[in-house]
Amino acid sequence: MKAGKTFQPGTLILRTLLWGLLLSLLLGGCEETAITPKPRGYPRIIYPEKSYQPFRESYCDFTFEYPTYAVIEQDTNFFDEKPAHPCWFDIYVPAFEARIHCSYLPIEAGTPIDKLKHDAFKITDWHNKKATYIEEIPFRKNNDVKGVLFKVEGPVASPYQFFLTDSLERRHFLRGALYFRTQARPDSLAPLYE
Repeated sequence: MKAGKTFQPGTLILRTLLWGLLLSLLLGGCEETAITPKPRGYPRIIYPEKSYQPFRESYCDFTFEYPTYAVIEQDTNFFDEKPAHPCWFDIYVPAFEARIHCSYLPIEAGTPIDKLKHDAFKITDWHNKKATYIEEIPFRKNNDVKGVLFKVEGPVASPYQFFLTDSLERRHFLRGALYFRTQARPDSLAPLYE
């Protein structure tokens, strides 16, 4: 032993323990553990059988078909006032807690088609605060009806909006927006509307 250094038995034990701990960590870290991913969970959605019924109400100037599992509810109150036209209604699907809010206006001198279209684009554009993308899909059906479907992606309140008009854009204008009675979670709601 060198002069000036004294043997301390506790130091030798401490060094041995530290080396043993380090060695066990190294050997234990080399062991492969099998990682099993969690299975994906999807909500079970039971879709009703597709069948349709006619919509012919005296308060509207047009007809269409809607699903038999849906209910039409006339909207008689718009922010504590009467709607601009009696033909404002909801298509309610109770099984999914979904509503398509529909508002109809006849095309007249006081409500020109360009203003109605501008308003529809403006209302959809309001969702840009939360939307990641808005796709505008123009469509035409049997040369009688045309319009634009707005597919709004991201955590928005209304993932689909649309407007329809007669092919000559002279008489009818219908705007609609799909809403679910839940928080805006696109991944959870996608199976319902895609």
